[in-house]
Amino acid sequence: MKRFALIGAAGYIAERHMRAIKETGNTLVCASDRFDVMGRMDSYFPDADFFLEHENLDRFMDDQRMAGTPIDYVSICTPNYMHPSHIRFALRNGANAICEKPMVIHPEEMRIIKDIEAETGKRVYTILQLRHHPAIIELKKKVDAAGKDKFYDIDLSYITTRGKWYFKSWKGDVQKSGGIATNIGIHLFDMLIWLFGSVRDSQVNLYQPHKAAGILKLENAEVNWHLSLDESDLPDFVIEAGKRTFRSIKVNNKEIDFTEGFTELHTESYRQILAGNGFGIDDARESIELTEQIRKAGI
Repeated sequence: MKRFALIGAAGYIAERHMRAIKETGNTLVCASDRFDVMGRMDSYFPDADFFLEHENLDRFMDDQRMAGTPIDYVSICTPNYMHPSHIRFALRNGANAICEKPMVIHPEEMRIIKDIEAETGKRVYTILQLRHHPAIIELKKKVDAAGKDKFYDIDLSYITTRGKWYFKSWKGDVQKSGGIATNIGIHLFDMLIWLFGSVRDSQVNLYQPHKAAGILKLENAEVNWHLSLDESDLPDFVIEAGKRTFRSIKVNNKEIDFTEGFTELHTESYRQILAGNGFGIDDARESIELTEQIRKAGI
């Protein structure tokens, strides 16, 4: 049984990490967040220690290490701009890190973390859950079987509506979130690169705080992509069904709908990490570099 700490335990995504820790048969020893309403922990790990101040978490982990019961993994669910410092904290406290997307906002931060991995002998893993989605895995098999000579025309749409709160939170601050391409699109760009090869060219046709679009040329595909937080961009049939999210990828005009099954993939991500098959810095690198290019092109 592995021992976990969780930073950013009150955030929206943190519950998926708690569930993944529990469903993989491990234990959450301690957690921290500035927000103190943490009743959700009672459903998963009611005996876990909880800290409002990061310094107290640091002291607790140090005490655990000195007592011979160190924390094995630190799960990081904090705002994007905090990820690098919390990754460094985990590694230098003798733990591996599991970091929510995006691992970092700026590519140069990956080089620093890579050096700390070498220094400490610990690793950072990131959640690239679309690589575990059954529909995407099936598509990957077909693309690989067709060989490198086949070229694809791709249309990708991801519309995930957000309320007014979004732009008053850190998510709406490009310096803290990285903007829509980084905060919302990172999984999709990673998926495209994983499926169709490295980036050859990127053109941004639209970039606003709440939506972006462009053309991405990969080794084996040309992708027309569209990201939006705007409810008016949802297809009518999605609105009629009472849903607020639409994910679609068309491959040579054949649609693959992967709207469903997106929220259950953290546990599989944890299983793979614990089995030694997790995704690290080198896996995340190209999508982070691409999203920075998109952000800079749109400014």
